[in-house]
Amino acid sequence: QVQLVESGGGSVQAGGSLRLSCATSGYTSSNAAMAWFRQAPGKEREGVAAISTGSGSTFYGDSVKGRFTISQDNAKTTLYLQMNSLKPEDTAMYYCAASTYYVSVWLILKAYKYNYWGQGTQVTVSS
Repeated sequence: QVQLVESGGGSVQAGGSLRLSCATSGYTSSNAAMAWFRQAPGKEREGVAAISTGSGSTFYGDSVKGRFTISQDNAKTTLYLQMNSLKPEDTAMYYCAASTYYVSVWLILKAYKYNYWGQGTQVTVSS
């Protein structure tokens, strides 16, 4: 059974940084994808960043390019999201997601392509 547990959320002032972590257990897919999504109240879930577990290629949503970085540890058991230059509009619940099958790069930031999700961690950015 795949389990994903996020941590690292919190409150920060605009311009600050946070690093989110997602600890995985039972996840061994080597040619699939992992990603971070976020959802603010009243808004749809948005793909923030994704990584191909096969090639290691990374992908970002337009709103976070140049500010956020997705990565994995060498053992590929923990997923990270380094968030810099945070803005109030980054305020949301952040979710870690994992797919156990191949995901096309064209769909890698689509929530419906992921079949396992964490419980989420809240990020609040104040102005």
